[in-house]
Amino acid sequence: MIAPLLALAAALQAAPASPPPPAPPAAAPTATTPGDPVAADWVAIADDQLLVMTLAGDRTVVIRLAAAYAPEHVANVRALALAHWWDGTSVYRVQDNWVTQWGDQTEKKPLPPGVAVRPAAEYDLVPGGLRVAQTMARADAYSTASGITADGWATASDGGAAWLTHCYGTVGVARDASPDTGSGAELFTPIGGSARRLDRNYAIVGRVIEGMAYLSGLPRSGAAMGMYATAAERLPIVSVRLASDIPAATRPRFEYRAADNPRFTAMVAARVAPKPPTVGLGGVDVCDVPLATRRAR
Repeated sequence: MIAPLLALAAALQAAPASPPPPAPPAAAPTATTPGDPVAADWVAIADDQLLVMTLAGDRTVVIRLAAAYAPEHVANVRALALAHWWDGTSVYRVQDNWVTQWGDQTEKKPLPPGVAVRPAAEYDLVPGGLRVAQTMARADAYSTASGITADGWATASDGGAAWLTHCYGTVGVARDASPDTGSGAELFTPIGGSARRLDRNYAIVGRVIEGMAYLSGLPRSGAAMGMYATAAERLPIVSVRLASDIPAATRPRFEYRAADNPRFTAMVAARVAPKPPTVGLGGVDVCDVPLATRRAR
């Protein structure tokens, strides 16, 4: 009896294994909403329009430059980055619900050749009024109209002049009293509610698109104007580079979401009239419209 059983076991061992059961069908892709972007909505940001700031602790902040809207100030920013002027400077001001500011705390470091000390007052956009792809449904306390440009910048207008708006994460140029416009060596970004009262008073050179938490999450200073009182409190800046000045193999690449399409319109509309139980107020502030960017895939 033992021999037949051994033979049966050997036969079973030699037999080919049964095929695995078929995999369950893949779940159907989640339906997208009318406000979701498609591949064609993503546009590459040029390497020379990305400013990469490395802070102590291996923290990186990436800024998209507004070259088309403040060309003279952005030219200065590029020249400063190419000269490595910010290396060894610091984040020296963090004022609660207002701004984080960086550059040379002494304001005595000589500017590199080619940097204009007093560029034109690029507080307003080129003449012609508000030229946007998306217009907000209501006016706000700071303008008669506001909207988003096709290339993803928040703007506002008084019916004549138009300007970029100081929203959370925008990068402005610090300056002394007029007629000084600021060289671009000292920069700031709003870290609390919007700083719209700075509109048309300070030039905007860009917007933080990655690493904003490293600037908004710093300890607040209780000193006047939020200036850190001691050098130990300041956050060192290791380097600031244009992406175009970083080796191609390691430079970051980003895309912005274009606003001149019906999907962006639908996204804004969904914020104006959100689904219950959220209560809509019939409008949305231009600073509350998401201006999406992403790492290039």
